[in-house]
Amino acid sequence: MRSLLRLLWMASVLIIVALVSAVTAMRFAIHRREVQVPNLRGQTPAEARFIAEQAGLEAQVERQYYSSTIPEGKILSQMPVPGTVVRRGWEVRLALSLGPQRVAIPSLVGDSDRAAAINIAQRGLNLGATASLEIPGEVSGEVIAQDPPPNATDVAAPKISLLVAQGPRSQDFVMPSFVGQPLGSVTMALKDTGFAVGKVTMAPHPPLSGPDNIASPLWGAPAPSMSTQTAAPQATSPPATLPPVVAPSANPSPASLVVSQDPAAGAKVAAGSAINLVVK
Repeated sequence: MRSLLRLLWMASVLIIVALVSAVTAMRFAIHRREVQVPNLRGQTPAEARFIAEQAGLEAQVERQYYSSTIPEGKILSQMPVPGTVVRRGWEVRLALSLGPQRVAIPSLVGDSDRAAAINIAQRGLNLGATASLEIPGEVSGEVIAQDPPPNATDVAAPKISLLVAQGPRSQDFVMPSFVGQPLGSVTMALKDTGFAVGKVTMAPHPPLSGPDNIASPLWGAPAPSMSTQTAAPQATSPPATLPPVVAPSANPSPASLVVSQDPAAGAKVAAGSAINLVVK
């Protein structure tokens, strides 16, 4: 019995030792993959990348700012900050100093957004965010505000953000189907919803002539055949009076039915658009 207890106690001790060793090895391995971020401020971009590589990290310049304290071409700030513990291979994002502000901020209010962008680029500045706002009475595409304002000093970054006036947005509608409806009711429906009736044309009709382009007294009735021999005169009753042939009208009437439309049903159209119709 004592031997069994002694074996169980020894097994428990070995298991505990194994667990402690595993945890210690894991912590050691994790710490070996972690490094402290070095201080890269005040270095040139090349020097900063070299120091970061020596520490097992990467460094990349992402932004540029004006500074009256850090010389031009030196690292102004970094993220993560020095002393932060990160994993090997982590990228340190850097901001480069442009030195003191030497470029005057131009006045862009009243210019078009395109002219403002050209002016910004010519001065060596960058176009920041551009927002649009619908304002009644303002010209669409005209700059109505800027940040920073004209002639601003102590500007942080060489960027100018613009607020541009936007014209009223056109409303889009899904075109319904008017096929099979009378022209008069379609015209009223279009005008009531703010649309216009465009070109109205008549659909082509079948020809009024029979075979061999010989006019037939009735549509679809065959023309009498012409024989080379003269038939003997026979007593016949007077021919029946045929109804007059009425050709279809070339001008559409309110009762004309719509057979096609442009734009077609289901298409998106702007308010006030003209709708072309073909009727019969």
